[in-house]
Amino acid sequence: MNWQTIRRTIARGGVSASLCVLLVASAHGQVSSYGDKEAGENSGNQLPQVLQKVGVAQHLNQPLPLDAQFVDDTGKTVRLGDYFGKHPAILSLVYYNCPMLCSEEMDGLASALEMVKMNPGKDFEVIIISIDPTETPELAAKKKAFYVKRYGRPETANGWHFLTGQQPAIDAVSNATGFGYIRVPGPDGKLNQYAHASSIELVTTDGHIAQYYLGVEYSPKDVMLGLIDASGNKIGSPVANILTYCYHYDPQTNKNSLIVARVVQLGGMVTVVSLGSFMFVMFRRDLRLGRDHDLTSKGTDDRFEKDKG
Repeated sequence: MNWQTIRRTIARGGVSASLCVLLVASAHGQVSSYGDKEAGENSGNQLPQVLQKVGVAQHLNQPLPLDAQFVDDTGKTVRLGDYFGKHPAILSLVYYNCPMLCSEEMDGLASALEMVKMNPGKDFEVIIISIDPTETPELAAKKKAFYVKRYGRPETANGWHFLTGQQPAIDAVSNATGFGYIRVPGPDGKLNQYAHASSIELVTTDGHIAQYYLGVEYSPKDVMLGLIDASGNKIGSPVANILTYCYHYDPQTNKNSLIVARVVQLGGMVTVVSLGSFMFVMFRRDLRLGRDHDLTSKGTDDRFEKDKG
């Protein structure tokens, strides 16, 4: 993920809304140090407590629960297996009301697919499943409409599937994919948001996990080659465990963060005003010096003309 994406992520999330933390893990699970009030302080290379249950365990060649039932974006009850048999699929577990990271993941997926010379519905399927059992098909339909438009190929709409479901079906898919997440308090103190990582999975035509791509930006070349391999039921290799985590602070921390933000904003305003005042004073000084110089030059010219005369 480049710095432009990080800045865009921070700008979209807002100071008091959410925190997205990029943690790079080695094969031994070492990560950068981080802590917060709700999660408890961490030490050394340990994850914050709240993130110890969050992550992506790569279950390559694991079959998906094809009998799991969901509701699609039209309100129709479907089986996960309805989308397999002919094409490979790109699978993503998100939640549609996610304040930040899920949108970045979906934006990254849409951007990558724009560069892939294959089409959803014809060459592969895109399956998005909400991990929040309270979300509705109406919300899923809005998200689908947004991302199909974002993708720019409206004729591929039948290849995009935005699903909602009940907890048992969600658990079956998340367990199969190794997608660990946890419910956490939102700004109102209610458990209405999720701490989770970001990943997409490529799935073979017969419903086995073929490849993982982690983070929020994906190489179009890698995605295309992965889809070609998955269409032949080939299983890929594990990838480096580079995870993008997103989780919400507790309300008290949110308030503290907002106070810090206001202090920073006030400091910025003071800086702008100070710089503006300094520039105004210097501008007036330059004007005055310029006038004095003109008067001096004019007096010198007058004396020269008088002496010359």
